[in-house]
Amino acid sequence: MKLKNIGVLGFQGDFVEHIETTKKALNKLSFEGNIIMVKTKDKLQNLDGLIIPGGESTTLQTLCIKNGLWEDMKRIKYIYGTCAGAILLAKKVLHKTKNQQTLELMDIEIDRNAYGGQISSFEKKIKTKLGNFDAVFIRSPRITKTGKNIVIIAKERNEVLACEQRDKDKYYLVSCFHPELTTTIFHEYFLKKIYSQ
Repeated sequence: MKLKNIGVLGFQGDFVEHIETTKKALNKLSFEGNIIMVKTKDKLQNLDGLIIPGGESTTLQTLCIKNGLWEDMKRIKYIYGTCAGAILLAKKVLHKTKNQQTLELMDIEIDRNAYGGQISSFEKKIKTKLGNFDAVFIRSPRITKTGKNIVIIAKERNEVLACEQRDKDKYYLVSCFHPELTTTIFHEYFLKKIYSQ
């Protein structure tokens, strides 16, 4: 199996945890891969996939634009966004700030900070198509609408918690929670998609 290059955006959020979880997932799957922390445009070159961690979505957007990554990120064929990363992938964002932009790659509508501030963060066991585990929600967004090409992976009480979209040769995965803190399941799933290409 060909070695792949997996990038993790390294500006904010649990990027260290994402790197560690990706390493564990690669080992579990017996896949060979390079994990690259991305902070500059040159690090996007030759990536097979990109993980966008949580953080604050408007700050992430500003840092990506300032460092010249924004347009090139749109060309990455496989992207996984958690929390704020999910917001960046959405085509529509509710309650966004005045100059907030997104990459507009995934046919979802998302409400940023739908659960309130840091004090409203919580952990709970959830059921997903990939398995059940404890999920951590930190100032999480809420997916309010999904397009026809969206496949739901996790849902609770009619609320979408994670979903995916294949768009010709491109693939996008988002979760409102932080799997990097409790499980390798979602990273394994994302890696399988990349390595199957």
